[in-house]
Amino acid sequence: MPLPTTTNPCHSHVFNEGNPLAERNTRWALVLTTAMMIIEIAGGWIYNSMALLADGWHMSSHSLALGLSVFAYATARRLAHDNRFAFGTWKIEVLGGYTSALMLIGVAALMLFQSVERLLSPTPIHYDEAIMIAIVGLVVNLACAWLLKDGHTHDHGDHAHHGHHHHDMNLRSAYLHVIADAATSVLAIFALIGGKLWGAAWLDPVMGIVGATLITIWAFGLIRDTSRVLLDAEMDAPVVAEIREVIDASPIPATITDLHVWRVGKGEYACIVALSVADDVKPDYFKRQIGIHEELVHITVEVNPGSITNAKNIKTD
Repeated sequence: MPLPTTTNPCHSHVFNEGNPLAERNTRWALVLTTAMMIIEIAGGWIYNSMALLADGWHMSSHSLALGLSVFAYATARRLAHDNRFAFGTWKIEVLGGYTSALMLIGVAALMLFQSVERLLSPTPIHYDEAIMIAIVGLVVNLACAWLLKDGHTHDHGDHAHHGHHHHDMNLRSAYLHVIADAATSVLAIFALIGGKLWGAAWLDPVMGIVGATLITIWAFGLIRDTSRVLLDAEMDAPVVAEIREVIDASPIPATITDLHVWRVGKGEYACIVALSVADDVKPDYFKRQIGIHEELVHITVEVNPGSITNAKNIKTD
């Protein structure tokens, strides 16, 4: 008969303490980005610059992403003690990043369509005005990156353990958004200057296509990263090997017959371990040993007495 560890009914399942600095700075970045987005889209439309318009649409996607980040922070904090969430509300932040990535693909498709259309049917561009707006947009991007970098760096220091750096995925999403937008601003400036100096008007829509490609690549990368967390595809995380090492090094011989590990916070994991042991030993013995790894914040151990040599069909889902 398996003997699972007992669970304290008052045990907290709030594994993510939040990041107030990041939340505040993300709000400021949202305000700056939204204002610049409106200016760039209007300027691109008025002065007929596809690169500037593309940068504005690109910035709109980042404004949406920053808005989702702010919403995710606020919602996760507000519902942190809601008992309906078995392992806390951190995945609300991850879901925000996933949703942002899906919307980014739509924005990239629109940018690509407009850029190809402009490439096939070129129209005059007011270079001086467009270049000025693009430069202002780049300055805003860099200011937002500076704001978000403070919380991004701060988070690294708080969650480093055994050489592994665990990130605030919500903040990382926002930070990468503005960095990508800064890169798109640089492309727009290059295209506009090239068009003005060398008459290469084709550079403007081509840079719009390059910007759409960058957004698509970034979106699929974000979908991949957030999907792994949302689907609990974490069995290749370093902590899984650490659990195995603890059991293998235990003075009391034991064999892992079932192991499940999933993430419940930026750098926090929960695990369920089923063991086959020859001796009569309580699950708490192994729980204390596994608990030396601080990133494991919720541990359940099941012990099945019996000969460990007979443990077959070991599962590591």
